[in-house]
Amino acid sequence: MGDTAAFLILVVVALVAANLPWLTDRVLFVLPTPARGKREWVRLLEWFIMYWAVGMVGLGLEYRLTGQVEPQDWEFYVVTVCLFLVFALPGFIYHHDLRRHLRKRRRRTG
Repeated sequence: MGDTAAFLILVVVALVAANLPWLTDRVLFVLPTPARGKREWVRLLEWFIMYWAVGMVGLGLEYRLTGQVEPQDWEFYVVTVCLFLVFALPGFIYHHDLRRHLRKRRRRTG
């Protein structure tokens, strides 16, 4: 696997992982939905878990491609958290705004 393929795989995995907490109502992706719905702090916890999971995938790819893992300072983690936040924006917008509008439209036409 080349550097470009590994980078593209990591970006696609990060895009999917960042949006998963807002696209599913299951708690931690396996437990059934609570009666009152999934709380926002649970979604944020899932998002944070997914951030670290994608980070582990990135470390694995880096080690596989270079044979070592470079040490990172705090700036690296701040940038990757911000990038992961940007990746999560489509799922967040869908969950909090777009889904409601789509349901209204479906009721009017159906």
